Amino acid sequence: MGNGAYRAAYEQSLSDPDGFWGEAATAIDWITVPPRVLDSDRPPFYRWFTGGTLNTCFNALDRHVAAGRGDQPALHYESPVTNTSETITYAALLDRVAHFAGALASLGVAKGDRVVIYMPMVPEAVVAMLACARLGAVHSVVFGGFAAAELAVRIEDAKPTVVVAASCGVEPTRVVEYKPLLDAALDRSSHKPESVIVLQRPQARAAVGERDTDWEELDWDELVADAEPADCVEVAATDPLYILYTSGTTGRPKGIVRDNGGHAVALRWSMGNVYGIGPGDTWFTASDVGWVVGHSYIVYAPLLSGATSVLYEGKPVGTPDAGAFWRVVAKYGVKAMFTAPTAYRAIKRDDPDGELMRTHDLTSLQTVFLAGERLDPDTYEWATQRLGVPVVDNWWQTETGWPIAANLRGLEPMPIKPGSPSVPTPGFDVRILGDRGQELATGEEGAICIRLPLPPGTLTTLWGDDDRYVSGYLSAFDGYYLTGDGGRVDEDGYLYVMGRTDDVLNVAGHRLSTGSIEAALAGHPAVAECAVIGVHDELKGQVPRALVVVKSGVDGAADGEQIRSELLRRVRDEVGAIASLQRVDIVTALPKTRSGKILRRTMREIADGQTPNVPGTIEDASVLETLTPVLRGPA
Repeated sequence: MGNGAYRAAYEQSLSDPDGFWGEAATAIDWITVPPRVLDSDRPPFYRWFTGGTLNTCFNALDRHVAAGRGDQPALHYESPVTNTSETITYAALLDRVAHFAGALASLGVAKGDRVVIYMPMVPEAVVAMLACARLGAVHSVVFGGFAAAELAVRIEDAKPTVVVAASCGVEPTRVVEYKPLLDAALDRSSHKPESVIVLQRPQARAAVGERDTDWEELDWDELVADAEPADCVEVAATDPLYILYTSGTTGRPKGIVRDNGGHAVALRWSMGNVYGIGPGDTWFTASDVGWVVGHSYIVYAPLLSGATSVLYEGKPVGTPDAGAFWRVVAKYGVKAMFTAPTAYRAIKRDDPDGELMRTHDLTSLQTVFLAGERLDPDTYEWATQRLGVPVVDNWWQTETGWPIAANLRGLEPMPIKPGSPSVPTPGFDVRILGDRGQELATGEEGAICIRLPLPPGTLTTLWGDDDRYVSGYLSAFDGYYLTGDGGRVDEDGYLYVMGRTDDVLNVAGHRLSTGSIEAALAGHPAVAECAVIGVHDELKGQVPRALVVVKSGVDGAADGEQIRSELLRRVRDEVGAIASLQRVDIVTALPKTRSGKILRRTMREIADGQTPNVPGTIEDASVLETLTPVLRGPA
């Protein structure tokens, strides 16, 4: 563990949270300075900055304009799928947000009301989020193009006053019309919003106002043209800023609630201390505003910090090629970028020698941050060698809103250990617990838990369901938040996250993590990416099965048998014979969510002959159809 700034910060954050977070809170402009920092009156419902008031939009926009940053770019919008780009200054973004907030207010949106936002990666999505924050309304962004059933249950749960949508999203090979999906969702939902606002995009305009419904449909441009700009509304630090529903849920979705005060303080602190990004720096997060990474590190953290954020409507490959990220970095002088490891695996598969990197000036790039899926050592080594900059894993969840574990590049850069997101972030009291809740020794693998209270910026509850928040996250071990991931801590205090605890295999009574087997497979020079699942076995309870995608240029058909035998040998050598890996299938693609998470559980259900739970966030359902005969075929 670091010896200087990190250790001091981490120890103070646990022993003196009032002092640590009280100091961090001075980076935020308050209307009423909070008289309390940590409010522990009602455990396990801890709150931060009780009694304080502020406005998040003011902190993201108005104060920077007042301080002379009005002409600095706030957003660089880069859309290779529509062949457009635009730079929006802080002053221009403030003007757009104030007018759209006025439009929402004219439709009756007030403090505490919910607004569902169903949009692709366009500037108006950011405008809508900040406009809600300006009014003290609670936004709930639903990933653009989400299926009607998934959208309907979110509308039903959040009960929005207004829904803000775009007419369509643009993919590399197709245009996805959002309006028919939204209409179907509204038909299914018992809750009807008072108004629907539609941003018309030229790639597919939506018919507006023609349906016989009990809600209005309004055109974005016409609405804003008539709107008076709205001022910031004062809200309590403990008032909700947004609801973000976790993906892949069945039945009633889980709406993660984020507050205003703790969120602003934590994200502002993390931007400088974790990511090393300050006012005026250019920061590129290749994600989507529909995910937590997009909320935290495309929109709020960079703007709260006075940085410039790149809003990218495209893919890592195919828009137009595997050099897309490098073109953006060079064009805007990006200092650091953040995306999912799966994006880098896709680039590595298409451009294994990094030839497209060499055609762009990447001298501005100082750090690459990866999170969302486990960063396998092979991808880490590839990116580090090709880019020549630190490639830094960080680990967190929709629920936490910012990193649980990271290598704090701004506070105190530390040696990087491949396979580890480094050390617990200040505020997160991370412990490894055994089945009975006992703390495990260094190096032992168990459940990764966080001792309460959670730091500012993490979830405060689930929307409308305190009981489910307690039962789902806080009931396994008294006084701890259960992350749902398994892992261990080494002698230097570095955390190793080995995968979801439901991805732990029980092979003849031996517990094995899929992550350790995947790490052995991913180190093979022919492997682009892989997934390991545990399937039912009459004798051993469970046995692992591996699915492997080979790199571009490798002939999986001709060389398949040799690759398979080499992979089996690697697993025996690195994990041990106990792994019992006997089957490796070479496949063309792995099923993933749109944020890049591999659907291991869905594949496991197919392999075990169950009806699979296919989340609405799946990127390409045809991949599962192709895999089903492989997964269900004879061993």
